Formats: sequence, C-alpha cells, structure tokens
Amino acid sequence: MNGTTQIIGRRSPIYKFGYYISLFGAAFILLWIGIVKFTPTEANAIKPLLENHFLTFFIYNLMSIQAVSNTIGMIEIIIALLLIFSVKFAFLRKYAGIGMIVTFLITLSYLFTTPGIWKIVDGIPMTDFFILKDIMLLGFGLMICQNNTK
Repeated sequence: MNGTTQIIGRRSPIYKFGYYISLFGAAFILLWIGIVKFTPTEANAIKPLLENHFLTFFIYNLMSIQAVSNTIGMIEIIIALLLIFSVKFAFLRKYAGIGMIVTFLITLSYLFTTPGIWKIVDGIPMTDFFILKDIMLLGFGLMICQNNTK
C-alpha cells in the first residue's frame, strides 16, 4: 500500500511540486465539473454533445437527460477521488489514469462530432476553450499510467 509519495520521492523537489499541483489540480477540476453535472443547466448543456456522438447517441433512449448527466458526474467524481487517494495508495493511480484517458479522449472527440461547435471568428477557427483543457488532462492521465509501478 505504498502511495505516490514512494515513486515521487526519488524525483527533484520541483518535479514533486509540479506533479502534486497537476494531480490535485486535475482532481479539483474533475470534482468540480462532476458536481456541476448534477445541475439541470449542465445536463441540458451537454445534451448536444452526447446526442451527436457515435458512441453516445443512443443514451437518451435509455435514460433521462438528468440521469445521463448525473452518471457522467459520478464517473468524474470517482476519477477525482481515485487521483486523490492515489497519493496514499499507488495502485489506484492506474485506474485514475485509465479513467482520465477514456474520459478526455471522448470529450475531445466532441470537437469533431458536434455540429456547430467550431465557428470562424476573424478568419480563425474558434471553439469552446473549456473543452481544450482536456488536452492537458489527457496528457496527465497518460503520464500517471506510464509512471505506475505497482
């Protein structure tokens, strides 16, 4: 039951500091976004993303708009908790990383499957920059999977 601190302990202080900022930052973002998914505003906001995606287009035939959003919120909260607890229990890091990779690959794919998500502003393609943060979170998920030794 050795946590992240055993692996990180062999690194420089700057690396450790950066790692923990990334870990707790990612956990905070996932926790916050997961909690927001329980609101009707967010449930309705993600509907166009999900109903136009090749992996999730059918989901509203199975569950209500709010139930779908709540389920996604629970997944995001669970991944956040896995990240937080991986500080003490390193074996959880692998599951947190896999969850992050799957979540953020799907989220980033919405940029290519949702009609109207890209707009041209002054000749430059623009999109919802909130989704673009997932590029960094995907990278961190890949890093923690790579750094998993247990």
